Amino acid sequence: MIVAWLGFILAGYAVVGNDSIQTLGTFLSSNEDRPWYILWIFAGSILTATLVYGWYNYSGDVSYSRLSKYPVPDNFGWAYLLPPLTLMVLTRTGIPVSTSFLILTFFNPKNLGSMVTKSLLGYAVAFGVAILVYIVITKAVEKRFIENPIKKKEKQLWSVLQWLSTGFLWSQWLIQDFANIYVYLPRSLGGGELAISLVILLSLLAYIFYGRGGAIQEIVKAKTNTVDVRSATIIDFIYGLVLLYFKELNNVPMSTTWVFLGLLAGREIAVRYRLENKVVGKTWKMLGMDLAKVFFGLVVSIALVFIMRWLTGGSI
Repeated sequence: MIVAWLGFILAGYAVVGNDSIQTLGTFLSSNEDRPWYILWIFAGSILTATLVYGWYNYSGDVSYSRLSKYPVPDNFGWAYLLPPLTLMVLTRTGIPVSTSFLILTFFNPKNLGSMVTKSLLGYAVAFGVAILVYIVITKAVEKRFIENPIKKKEKQLWSVLQWLSTGFLWSQWLIQDFANIYVYLPRSLGGGELAISLVILLSLLAYIFYGRGGAIQEIVKAKTNTVDVRSATIIDFIYGLVLLYFKELNNVPMSTTWVFLGLLAGREIAVRYRLENKVVGKTWKMLGMDLAKVFFGLVVSIALVFIMRWLTGGSI
């Protein structure tokens, strides 16, 4: 049981430090002038509501049934701590690896194929949706945002809209990624286990918000005009809608990292094309590097599965 809770804590830190910053990255970027604890209270309130809702409506299963094919191991050995530890190391370097592949694959390697398929579909859908949307709105919307800095009165309205879109997106992301954290705990939690796990997650979230996102945040800032609250609002809303679609599609876990990068890639290509009538090599190189990092994470996760089998004598 000690290893299980230690695995939960490590996974919670790794997931919050990696995936959640990709989800909340635009929110942090466009609210850099606000105290970190205000942003934490907002995000923590939504996390609490989403967690308790799932626990109540799914008979203690806070993963929203996404762990139905991932039974709790009969014996938690020390090797189960390797996935979140590896993820923590990669997160510190700014590599946007997928927590779904690095953690869930350890618990049931047979489901890797379905996760990869859904994640690739997620990237493609987000990429396509972003291109279609931004081809249409770039000159009328994004170009105006870039050329006209937001005014104080206008910022108040857009701040409200952004907090609403971020709240929607954050809840959809949590529904997907709770599975990556709670895979270490029983599939049906008691009230005490729920409370303890919630306190741990809120504490980890506070630490991440205090550090303003860390290295992963640079991926968001590198894209065109993402620090503008108006652009950030649109990005968050589209991202949330794509995650909602995949939430309703089926309960197979997927990589939200791939969806996020697919959305940013499609947006960047469309915005550059509409503003400059071309997409320069530097942009393609940047997007290619982002995608290469994601595939690197996939390769690492698969490799670690085989290492785990070797370390445990094939018992996993």
